[in-house]
Amino acid sequence: TAGIYSAPKQNRSCGAAAPARGRDQEQAAAGLAAAPALRNFRSSGRFQHLMGAFLTNYFLLFPSQNEINEVPFFDVQLPYELALKIFQYLGKAELGRCAQVSRTWKILAEDEVLWYRLCQEEGYLLDMSISDHSCWKLALKNCRAREHMINSSLAVAAHEDGTVSVWSLLLGQEPIHHFQHNQHLQALALAPGGAAVATASGFQVRLESPDDRGFWQTPGTFEIQKLVNFLNLVPDVTGSPVAVAAAEDIVYLLKAEAPGRILHSVYGQPVTCLDVAAHEAAFGIKTFGWLLNEPNQILLYNLETNQCVTKLGNSMGAFSCVNLHSSPPNMLVAGNKDRRVRVFDLRCGEAVCCVQGHQLGVCSVQMDEWKVVSGGEEGLLCVWDQRMATKLWEMHARHPVRHVWFDSHILITANIPEEKNPRGDLLCPGCFARRYRGVIYSYDFSVDQLAVDSVLPICRSSYDEVSGYSYNIGLAVPYDSI
Repeated sequence: TAGIYSAPKQNRSCGAAAPARGRDQEQAAAGLAAAPALRNFRSSGRFQHLMGAFLTNYFLLFPSQNEINEVPFFDVQLPYELALKIFQYLGKAELGRCAQVSRTWKILAEDEVLWYRLCQEEGYLLDMSISDHSCWKLALKNCRAREHMINSSLAVAAHEDGTVSVWSLLLGQEPIHHFQHNQHLQALALAPGGAAVATASGFQVRLESPDDRGFWQTPGTFEIQKLVNFLNLVPDVTGSPVAVAAAEDIVYLLKAEAPGRILHSVYGQPVTCLDVAAHEAAFGIKTFGWLLNEPNQILLYNLETNQCVTKLGNSMGAFSCVNLHSSPPNMLVAGNKDRRVRVFDLRCGEAVCCVQGHQLGVCSVQMDEWKVVSGGEEGLLCVWDQRMATKLWEMHARHPVRHVWFDSHILITANIPEEKNPRGDLLCPGCFARRYRGVIYSYDFSVDQLAVDSVLPICRSSYDEVSGYSYNIGLAVPYDSI
């Protein structure tokens, strides 16, 4: 309050004493003497800063009693209904931030209309009205938590007779859902992080997903022109599931409760691999005959605009595998029949890394911020440092490495034989030759575990070694953990 002067009120009573009048005159004279300094202080930036801080804290701690009808928006006051119109364009994270601004904004950001609309937009509780829940913010939170618990614990299997079974790893050994196809299944997809299943049988693609109460339903069935070779579900989709299917030289975008749409179709250019992210799809195309003047490439399509964003690669060999979903932002890794693994930067459309170490074509790839894992047709599994284009570790198995998955500690591979049906009289009844069995391998690269406790006995590397062959992946480049 320094520098804020208030002139004393004059005593207008009839019995005022003379000394009091003299004291008032002295105070008034002192105020007139300090007036120039007061005016200078009020016009200074320091005074304005102090007053601004005071008023801001005052209105945060003591909001207006009329805050339900008038909402402060910086230097204006808006009616509650108009402020609600502005807040309806915000998402969950933005509403949470606005609720921390002031008590007025907190009341507005937690309005039931806003959270009811968000719940409906994400596909939850569609058959309910706004009066069915007293707190729609909590209802949305519970729906998302329940869906996440279900999504992270599903297992799906397709059988020879066309039956598809879905298990919940949390509920028990019995399947929670069955559905039937009339023909053998060519492709099956489980949504990463989503409770949805897509299957392709004959010329039909079917989407299955549970509703809000956990009952499974069929939101979409599509009839397409050719047999499906590749099928993926789009991750992080709210509401009904979305699938991308490749049938020879045609790529379809299949949205539930909507007709199927052709995303890409060029005669004579069959699709050789497919992977899908939240907003994009990447697939390889192969050229034949009169199209030999065009190289084999990977096309990247935007799933919202249905337009080709970029074309990657210029290879004589066909791209046999591609990983987009788990790759770092703006990055993509692909394997080729020419035995090379290429890492592409989507911003410039060029390969930033190219490594070669397989004897046959590459059939599975995955990458993170600095590692690339590739599997070959000959059964060779390689781990690379893509920054230095150097092989860190390798392991050989009998069958081709069809699938790879890894995180910071675990590497899992699925080795599937080319010929699944044995011939001749070499097998006894009820037996199955080992060379026709697929194998799933699990490799443990945990730094804290000893070699004898690991699934695969890998010696631990020391920091004074310049190079190594079969050493701990976590210590391959020690400065990564510093």
